[in-house]
Amino acid sequence: MSDTATKTTRLEIFGAEYTVRGDHDSEHLEELASKVDGDMRQIAAQLPRADTARLAILTALNIADELFQCRQRKDGDRTEINQRLATLSDQLGDALEA
Repeated sequence: MSDTATKTTRLEIFGAEYTVRGDHDSEHLEELASKVDGDMRQIAAQLPRADTARLAILTALNIADELFQCRQRKDGDRTEINQRLATLSDQLGDALEA
């Protein structure tokens, strides 16, 4: 058994209530639910005849795209940092040899 206490958090997303159980911080889960709810409502405003399942899938795709773009930026930043470190290391090596 886990020493972590299980917490129950009630969330509302797009008019439906969900109960989530786990060791997650309730405030964090509420922020996530608010993000999903807001995104679903924004898509629903653009596609008023779409059913909830379609809105949920489109929302999930949009959020996945945001995550993917963030990871790409992070990887790009890491590559740039590594390149700069290599350049600085070479310059330092040259300076020490001189």
